Amino acid sequence: MNNMHNTEEKEERVILVGVMTRQGEDTQDSLDELKELGKTAGIVTAGVVIQRLESQNPATYIGKGKIEEVRLLAQEEGAECVVCDDELSPAQLSNLQDALQMKVIDRTILILDIFAQHATSREGKIQVELAQLRYRATRLVGMRQSLSRLGGGIGTRGPGEKKLEMDRRLIKERISQLKKELEQVKKSREVARGQRQKSPIPVVAIVGYTNAGKSTLLNCLTDAGVLEENQLFATLDPTTRKRKLESGQEILLTDTVGFIRKLPHHLIEAFRSTLEEAKYADVILHISDASNPSADTHMYVVYQTLRELDVTGKPIITVFNKMDAREMVPEEKRIALTDHQADEVVCVSARNGEGIEHLLQVIEKTLQQKKHLMEELFPYDQAGKIQLIRKYGQILEEDYREDGIFVRAFLPVDLYHKIHQE
Repeated sequence: MNNMHNTEEKEERVILVGVMTRQGEDTQDSLDELKELGKTAGIVTAGVVIQRLESQNPATYIGKGKIEEVRLLAQEEGAECVVCDDELSPAQLSNLQDALQMKVIDRTILILDIFAQHATSREGKIQVELAQLRYRATRLVGMRQSLSRLGGGIGTRGPGEKKLEMDRRLIKERISQLKKELEQVKKSREVARGQRQKSPIPVVAIVGYTNAGKSTLLNCLTDAGVLEENQLFATLDPTTRKRKLESGQEILLTDTVGFIRKLPHHLIEAFRSTLEEAKYADVILHISDASNPSADTHMYVVYQTLRELDVTGKPIITVFNKMDAREMVPEEKRIALTDHQADEVVCVSARNGEGIEHLLQVIEKTLQQKKHLMEELFPYDQAGKIQLIRKYGQILEEDYREDGIFVRAFLPVDLYHKIHQE
């Protein structure tokens, strides 16, 4: 894949810049997160500058005085780049770069870089490149690299074509090509999803803020072997694994890409098909980091993103993870955080397995509420249906009588209808 904005320089020193536009805004938290994003991308924060303004400067993001302050701080600290905590307009990016006489990137570019570094599947790589190109299409001026090296000769319009036009044309062609490739991947995904929907195995989608411990939980529940790192966006590509519950019922657990505040809309668009796994799930497991003081903001971001993806009307189990951490969000606050949003609340430590058995019981109970209780006598020539019930349902009673097999069981609604259609 062509990584256009990949931050290749190791240990590049940067100055972080944020604008606080109203009292009590979580600018400091957002900048702390930007610092973590920088660490994930392999850059070092040499300094942080916050400016209080009624609104961002439309021309340069920050005011003249602050520009000078940032420039001097960068000189003192040996920083080669400024990272702004918001998505900048093309004009802001270009003007700020000119005023500082140094490289400027925004939060969106940084997140795109990290996604480019961490995407491993074909779909993930296509989605990241698509997001990068869409972003770049509106910001051709001031970027470090060019897509084209214009040369005269056969097959080009010659030196009369401006490089900017060439870039635009190449980007448009590449976007078109990637969209076709993504369409193919999407069709495969829809076929796989269709197969899953035909099968009555319930799907449980794991969602949460980045670094809340989704991968660790999936590994703990299913021995999935997914990468676990204490950093933002350690894993991007969704993983689906099977797990058998105590009753013998099988479920599919799928993790999704982590959410984050100010998640670039290019990425929400690009990863929509991946995130839609949550849309087709039977139950949502919302993982929250119980040791994070910003847990409330993170939970709000997750719910907001789920609404954007039109994931509504699903049973939600809120899972407070990292209960083994020394400092945790107090219990009364955890209760307040989940008020009106969650159907069930469970506290676990995916790292040491504490609370996992209880979580599995809660998943089973939640799924049971979506099932139909069936009490029926099947003739012996319909014994094949019992096999289906045994595999996909939860048998409470099975009695072999003279005139047939009596079964009392909880069944997924789809399976109940299927058995009675045959």
